[in-house]
Amino acid sequence: MPRRELEALLSRQPAAMRVAERLEFDRLSGGRDIVLMGAGGLGRRALAGLRRHGVEPLAFADNGKQGTTLDGLPVLSPEAAAREFATRAVFVVTIWGANRPHRFAHSREQLHALGCDAVCSFPALFWKYPDALLPFYLQDLPSRLLDRRTEVLRGFDVWEDEASRAEYVAQVRFRLNADFDGLSHPVTHPQYFADDLFKWSDEEWIVDGGAYDGDTVRVLSEKYLDRFMHVLALEPDPVNFARLQATVAALPPPVRGKIDCRQVALGSERRTLHLDATGTAASATSVTASAGTIAVNAETLDSLVEGAAPTFIKLDIEGFEVDALEGGRRTIQRHAPVLAVCVYHLQDHLWAIPLLLRQWRDDYAFFLRPHNEEGWDLVCYAVPRARLSDLRKR
Repeated sequence: MPRRELEALLSRQPAAMRVAERLEFDRLSGGRDIVLMGAGGLGRRALAGLRRHGVEPLAFADNGKQGTTLDGLPVLSPEAAAREFATRAVFVVTIWGANRPHRFAHSREQLHALGCDAVCSFPALFWKYPDALLPFYLQDLPSRLLDRRTEVLRGFDVWEDEASRAEYVAQVRFRLNADFDGLSHPVTHPQYFADDLFKWSDEEWIVDGGAYDGDTVRVLSEKYLDRFMHVLALEPDPVNFARLQATVAALPPPVRGKIDCRQVALGSERRTLHLDATGTAASATSVTASAGTIAVNAETLDSLVEGAAPTFIKLDIEGFEVDALEGGRRTIQRHAPVLAVCVYHLQDHLWAIPLLLRQWRDDYAFFLRPHNEEGWDLVCYAVPRARLSDLRKR
């Protein structure tokens, strides 16, 4: 039973977990030197964090960048790294990203086949050096999850169907144990547009929070051309916003006329926020300025849709989802739109977001669906019962 498994996962005491998480990497590595398997953004993050603690890895191993150096560290092919370090280093897999089919098991099997006898995923390393490496998306110290055991258990009771409850337990287990193998593969329906969960009307009024380069707009124009009345597409990053505008400009005039693009961030109040403007899907806002950020205007969802009645709201805004929801509380309580909210950007969003929404309305049915591998693009769907698909009503 999923609930029994969840209770067992949460049975450890936070104090004991704090000791265990600090020592887990040493247990897995046996005190060996480190090779970082994966010379992408996560590998560079791990390298910088290790160097802050005076730890220098031996090398990167990478399937595509070998023969170079990165941040002063040699990049070897996995074969070359294995020949030199297979039995004297721990290979830490630092490959974990959205929109790729890779799973930890692929790298583990490759390295084991090459004779590497100590292979682990990156979370245990991050738990050892949390001040330099955490939080990182949903990755955070397991003890912090156990500190909120009561809320995590309450979160289990929110979900409408067995698939959601099983996914919830797997996601909790992933956050606690770095159990990559226990995660399911993505569902097949397009992200945010779960026809098996809710019914579309012919006059949808849509908010696209985190419109990026128009990827969601493209799906709407291709799949639901005649099914929406209006789209409010919101994107604060200037590079992404220019791409969004180009995407909309290329659409047929009848569709283009339904889409309103605004270069603005969403927040709990009208204020200035600070954006790490990467020109990618990972551009994220913060309440504090730091090196490389730019100031952006934030508005509340309530103010942006004043006088309208949104029927569907999508939020994928890199960890600012709770703030955006708070800024749209009046709209949600008044109009009960279908909500598709990403819950993978922070550890606690998995349970905090559905619990928050349930406080505001008691007529939502909640579903949890993965749209990418290894925890990425995990979406909480909140569907008014009046709009559930016929399949869900049976």
